[in-house]
Amino acid sequence: MDVPEKIIKNASIRFETDDLEKTFSQIQNAIKENKSIVLNDSEGKDDHSLYRNITVRVPSENFDQFVNSISKGVSFFERKEISATNVTDQYIDINSRLKTKKKLEERYLEILKKANKVSEILEIEKQISVIREEIEAKESELKYLESRVSLSTVTIEFYKTIAQKEGVKISYGSKLWNAVKSGFFSLSDFLISLISVWPFVILFVVFAYFIRRRLKRRKKE
Repeated sequence: MDVPEKIIKNASIRFETDDLEKTFSQIQNAIKENKSIVLNDSEGKDDHSLYRNITVRVPSENFDQFVNSISKGVSFFERKEISATNVTDQYIDINSRLKTKKKLEERYLEILKKANKVSEILEIEKQISVIREEIEAKESELKYLESRVSLSTVTIEFYKTIAQKEGVKISYGSKLWNAVKSGFFSLSDFLISLISVWPFVILFVVFAYFIRRRLKRRKKE
């Protein structure tokens, strides 16, 4: 069976950019020019960066051109993985099994035409139903395989690092404010502690005063 090669192409790309909007605009243009479909588009922010993740389905014949378009201006890729999987044998095998099932269905249909007994008819129809389910399953496998071959999946992750200087200023300011709050609470705790022991301090002073007077009287005697 002479079948053109069936190749599934995929790519996963990650890189840093100085301008998120400019990079996104470049990717959008590449999507339009190569008649691609956006499956997923998400963006967010973490402690160190602003980021955007896009998943695109690209017609296989435009795969190389699309990857080259979105790669323009990128000086360094943290990740650039491109894979090509040959599924020709798998495709031929599924197609062959599908043809065999269809021929088997035709035979059962011919037998069904000649059947006279109700029990035979019911049994043949049962077998035909099972075969048709298998045919549908094989057809679904072929469609899925053809879809992955005709449309490549490209995952693009790009981000912009948040300036470290801003982080240092914020961090320093936070530390300064925390130190002020900590000092205030420490002073408050100290004052509360003094208030709580104040009666004992008075008793101690009075007791010390009387002891001292008594000792003076003994010395005079």
